[in-house]
Amino acid sequence: MARIRQWAAKLKVPSEPGLSNAQLMLTNEDLRPVDPDRREWQWFNFIAFWIADSLNINTWMISSSMIVDGLSWWQSWICVWVGYFIAAVFICLTGRIGAKYHVPFPVAIRSSFGIWGSFWPVLNRAVMAVIWYGVQSYIGGQCVTVMIEAIWPSYAHLHNSLPASAGVETKDFVSFFLFWLLSLPALWFPIPKIRHLFTAKAIYSPIAAITFFAWSIARANGIGPVVHQPATVHGSTLAWAIVKAIMSCLGNFAALIMNDPDFSRFARKPKDALWSQLLTIPIGFGITSFIGIIASSASAVIYNTDPVWNPLDLLRKFLDGASSGERFGIFVIATGFALAQLGTNISANSVSAGTDLTALLPRYLNIRRGSYICAAVGLAMCPWNLVSSSNQFTTYLSAYSIFLSAIAGPMICDYYLNRKGYLQVKDLYSASKEGPYYFVFGFSWHAYASYLCGILINIIGFAGAVGRTVPVGAQYVYNINYFSGFFVSAVIYYILTRVFPLPASSDRWNEVDSDDEVAYGQEVDSDDMHMPGKVSSLDKDSGSDRKGAKIASGAMV
Repeated sequence: MARIRQWAAKLKVPSEPGLSNAQLMLTNEDLRPVDPDRREWQWFNFIAFWIADSLNINTWMISSSMIVDGLSWWQSWICVWVGYFIAAVFICLTGRIGAKYHVPFPVAIRSSFGIWGSFWPVLNRAVMAVIWYGVQSYIGGQCVTVMIEAIWPSYAHLHNSLPASAGVETKDFVSFFLFWLLSLPALWFPIPKIRHLFTAKAIYSPIAAITFFAWSIARANGIGPVVHQPATVHGSTLAWAIVKAIMSCLGNFAALIMNDPDFSRFARKPKDALWSQLLTIPIGFGITSFIGIIASSASAVIYNTDPVWNPLDLLRKFLDGASSGERFGIFVIATGFALAQLGTNISANSVSAGTDLTALLPRYLNIRRGSYICAAVGLAMCPWNLVSSSNQFTTYLSAYSIFLSAIAGPMICDYYLNRKGYLQVKDLYSASKEGPYYFVFGFSWHAYASYLCGILINIIGFAGAVGRTVPVGAQYVYNINYFSGFFVSAVIYYILTRVFPLPASSDRWNEVDSDDEVAYGQEVDSDDMHMPGKVSSLDKDSGSDRKGAKIASGAMV
């Protein structure tokens, strides 16, 4: 038993002295507000971040399902712009919280769901991130396959020594493992420094994608037939196809909407995380999808077949009869896609999973350790089994966006409509029963009631999506599942907090400058810190005056 205690003590992450067990369950260095010296992300870093994130295989192919559903290419492209612009608005709404108070999502969500109630939303996001990390790593492995085949053609005929029950061939597993292994060093770097990877990806990957785009057009001597195909659906069917297309874009961002505070908290100032994200997201994703449409359209001419929507499949076709120079070009392009998958996996999955796992067990985990746990689970979960049943996998991922939208509703409503930007940062880290975010046993029944309503509005429609017979009205509601989940949960939360007001709310816009140092569990004079209760419009100045107070574990300095 003593040996176990010794090992447990060695595994603990550094923490401030004098903290209680409850306080140690709420904070460590990676969860605290970001110090000014580490707020290194400027507006161009966010631009590079989203350019890098937009250039991935999923975005390249996103218009394919829309066109298959009957939209013309330009209708699908407009849906991409609209869908990702709406997603950008949500990104900026959640990102503002991190950019202003410099706290990650697991801490920000405590103001709406409660100190202990926040654990469930955090666990929801962690599960989503870990699953996607494995899936994106497997797709990255497919990029590695093309890279190796471009240099060593014999790799395409690598002997399969795995049994059929494994669900994967030797070649695909080796490529997946290589991508997974080569991704591990990138998880070591802290978030302020990882921005350099996104800058490199924002330069290299677009060049590779544009080269692929131009090469496809040149080989086809034109842009192919897809751009000349009219819509095959009309009337209400067309309208619902457009709605579903927009929702597919928004659903892809369900996790990223929650993730943004994890990055925006490193912004030098809130404005750095506003316009850069609001404009770059629709532009970056719109351009990437356009390149995918035209390259796939050109493939129909090159090979006299249906359009090849997957860029990796198209690159493999380019390998047939390719010269050594062409093979090198394919290697360079495939490397761009592999780098794109790596950056996307970090921005959308490893950082968020690492932050969430840190919040769930802060005494023993930090973001770096959490990221490596995410990678380990992503390897152990055999993601190829999920990819092989892609239709079922996509259906269940859509269902998961229901849970995330019902979390985003109370979170955004709480910050913008209820508290009007006012957060008592110290109390986000306090387990005191007198704290304004402790609510009832640490749980906010307002948020959980709203959360359940946001889920229930879509649950019948989800049953229809997996093959059950349900009323047509429920199907229509489910077609707008992110909107319905978000707005129902937000409206219910707003009503409940009007009828049963919450402490530490404000009756006017009242963002305050947060302390650089936060006291955990220490009582301070009422003149230095607002007591839990409603903040009136006259308290604006007194709240702002707190920006000079620095409080560290037990003393004011």
